[in-house]
Amino acid sequence: MKELMRNVYLKDGTLVTKSKYGSHYGEKVFDGFREWIPWRSKLAAMILKGHRLKLKGDEKVLYLGAASGTTVSHLADIVDEGVIYAVEYAAKPFEKLLELARERDNIIPLLFDASKPWKYSGIVEKVDLIYQDIAQKNQIEILESNAEFFLEKGGEIVIMVKARSVDSTAEPEEVFESVLRKMGERFKIVNHGSLMPYHKDHIFVHAYKSE
Repeated sequence: MKELMRNVYLKDGTLVTKSKYGSHYGEKVFDGFREWIPWRSKLAAMILKGHRLKLKGDEKVLYLGAASGTTVSHLADIVDEGVIYAVEYAAKPFEKLLELARERDNIIPLLFDASKPWKYSGIVEKVDLIYQDIAQKNQIEILESNAEFFLEKGGEIVIMVKARSVDSTAEPEEVFESVLRKMGERFKIVNHGSLMPYHKDHIFVHAYKSE
């Protein structure tokens, strides 16, 4: 078994997180580990593509686009001594996210529109990491406004960019170039890359807020 990150391992060719919890979305659970399925989680895909995050486990995380909590559940295994503010706007997946939060002390579910961070600014504190997976045209603007409100100087950003959501008429490569150029004006980009074969027309971008 190979350790890739804190509480993240490659076990017999399968990506897993060390966890004391049961299955959340149908993943296998065995010997104190939960299977982390890359086709269901872009963060899992990013890790399997070779990129790592240096998380200590006590970070404060703002998760934008939490959906039903698939990736949130594994991130909660990693930052097991920290807290995740999980923002989701759609009511149906939020119900599943609430179920997850009821069994996890380190997840705070927030039913809000991530494009309006001022509405939850009285709840969310300054955070060390913003993780965003929102399939909207203005996803970079959403990231910038949330970073302005909540991200510590020098804090980390991981954003999953879906080309077709930003511009359905342009070639994905053109969209990604535009996104990277725009993000580079506000943040220090340290890495980016494709999520193929797990997620088509997606890239991850890992960046830091400038000091």
